[in-house]
Formats: sequence, structure tokens, C-alpha cells
Amino acid sequence: MVSSTVTPNEITLVAVISACGELGALGHGLWAHAYALRHRLTVNCYLATALVEMYTRCGEMDLAEQVFAGVTDMDTRCYNAMLQGLAFHGRGRAALTLFDRMCAEGFPVDSVTMLAVMCACAHAGLVDEGQWLFDRMEIQFGVTPRIEHYGCMVDILGRAGQLDVAEKLIRGMDIPPNAAMYRSLIRACGIHGKLELGARTIQELMRLEPEHSGNYVLLSNFYARMRLWEDAKKARKEMKAMGIDKSPGSSLLDIDGVLHEFLMGDKTHPASREIYAMVQEIEARLKESGHRPSTTAVMFNVEEEDKADALSYHSERLAIAFALIASSPGAPIRIIKNLRVCSDCHESTKLVSQVYGREIIMRDRTRFHHFRDGHCSCGDFW
Repeated sequence: MVSSTVTPNEITLVAVISACGELGALGHGLWAHAYALRHRLTVNCYLATALVEMYTRCGEMDLAEQVFAGVTDMDTRCYNAMLQGLAFHGRGRAALTLFDRMCAEGFPVDSVTMLAVMCACAHAGLVDEGQWLFDRMEIQFGVTPRIEHYGCMVDILGRAGQLDVAEKLIRGMDIPPNAAMYRSLIRACGIHGKLELGARTIQELMRLEPEHSGNYVLLSNFYARMRLWEDAKKARKEMKAMGIDKSPGSSLLDIDGVLHEFLMGDKTHPASREIYAMVQEIEARLKESGHRPSTTAVMFNVEEEDKADALSYHSERLAIAFALIASSPGAPIRIIKNLRVCSDCHESTKLVSQVYGREIIMRDRTRFHHFRDGHCSCGDFW
């Protein structure tokens, strides 16, 4: 379009910038932003909202905040984009502060606003604040709770280990619970060792979605956490018998504007030999630093050594190895995952950031993780 006689306008840039955000393609997003400024396009609330969403999705909160601060025709949607970004990055207190400012300035609060702030509370472990918002959203803010708000409240309570309260909330709802709510509760039961409640919730989930592949993986993982290996194997066998395929874990990496995708155990990349050699080097250096694989992340009753090998070839491990080979020394490593990062990959990535002196910015299915100097921005709460 740029090379044709048709001139891009603000609407064009909104579409392009939104696509960059979905892909986490920061280089292309920066180019699009620069194009808008260079051609004196109006950065109105629509374009500003797209930029805020793009920068937050690419892990650049400073740039998102700069754009947000410069908006002159602010509206609720732009506030919502910034609140969602803060939630995505686990900055719960900052989201609550911005929400208070939004209310003080008289902007209308809608269901998206409430969900964004509650999600921010969930990712930061702010149980009381999340409960306060949920209890007052209809009375004080005029927003009728929807299934998403109930689901977020269940997530908040489950993460905090208040599983009986979460179950009571589900049973007392005026609307039928959905599968996502049950999945959230089952994960929490696995983390907090609540076998009986988890088993009850599994029955409800399978009644709603008997053929959803993710449910069988969730079941297998839950039973494995409880060390019920036969039940874990049974869930996998049932999934296979029904012809249900599990979505493979993948990681997307942006190197100098070129996107590279990796799957678990992937050997299709042209630099595959060098990548696997780097994986071995990384594992050796992490072992020297005292890292021991958390093999509970591999949900099968196999030898511990085999489990550790399986962990080494998770898609994000391959992406990090390639980034260490192919990117400039000291440059941030940006990864987008389609699944939640496992506990061992999370722990090893913290150590990689310290051992190799690289900032690693990882976006998984639920939130951002900023790894720097052996620490993660999530505080190990995700």
C-alpha cells in the first residue's frame, strides 16, 4: 500500500499496529508508529489506543505509558487498554491507582474496565481489592457482573488458596458456570493439593466439555501433581482413543524484524544443530549455578533423567538458545508463547538472565514475565 498511489490513513495504521501487537512484532510496530508521526497523521484516541495495546503486548510498558500520557481526547477505551496492559504485566497497584484516576476524572466505567482491574488484582495476588471491586461493581459502578467477572473472581480466590470460597461462589451464581471457571478451579486445586474438590470439579468440567483436548491435558496434569500416575495415564489414553490432539507448545521469537517459531523438540530450523549445542551449553552452565530441574513439570511417571531431557527441549528453551546465538550481545530477548510457561522453564529462564546477562521478556498465555538478573517481575506468582 505504501508503494502504491493509495495513501495510508489513521484507520490503516490502527489495523497495522493491532496486527503488530498480536504478533509481538515490536520492530514493525515502532516503524508504524514512526510512519504515523513522520506523515503527520493525527494520533487520536483510536490510534493511541492501538499503540498502547501494541506496546503493552510487546512488553514495552514505558512506551505505552508515554503514548497514554500524550492523549488529548481520552476516552474509556483508551483507559481500558492501559488498564489491561498493567494487568498483563502484573502491576496490580498501578492498575488500581489508574482506575481511581479514571473514576475521579469522570470517565464512564464499563464491564471491560472492571474485568481489567480485577485481572490486575488476580495477577498481583490482591485478594481483598479484587473482592471489593466485585462486591461493588453493580451497586457503585453500575456494571452487572458477567460470566467473565465471576471467572476472574474464582481465579483470584483460587490463586490465593481460598478454594472453598471459590466453590461456594460458583454454586451461588445466578448464571450457569462455564468450563473456563472450572478449569481455573482445577488448576488451583492442583497447586494447593485439594484432591477431593479437584475431583468433583473435574466431573462438572467433563459434563460441560467432554471432547475438549485441553481438558484431558489439564486432568492428566492434575492427577500427576497428586502423584496419581495411573489416572494421569488414563486421561491421556482416553484423549488418544477419542482422536483428540493436543495443541503443541510453540514460542515465537523476533530477531531483527524476522519472526522465528519453535515447537517442543523442534529440529526444523536451519540452525537446529547450533541451537541444540547451545541448549546443552545452557544446561551445563545452569547446573554449575546449582539449578536442578523441577521434573514435576513433566507429567509422566518416567525416569527423572528422561524428564529433565524433555524439559530441556521445551519451545521457549529452543527460542532462548537461538536468541543467544543470533541476537546482538546484551539485546533483550522477546518471546511469545501460546501456552502457560511451566515452573521449570520459569526457574531456568531466571537463571539464564543472570548467567548470560540478558533481559528476557516472555509473554505466555496469561501474562508477561520480565526476567532480569535472576529475578522475574511476577515474583514467582503466576
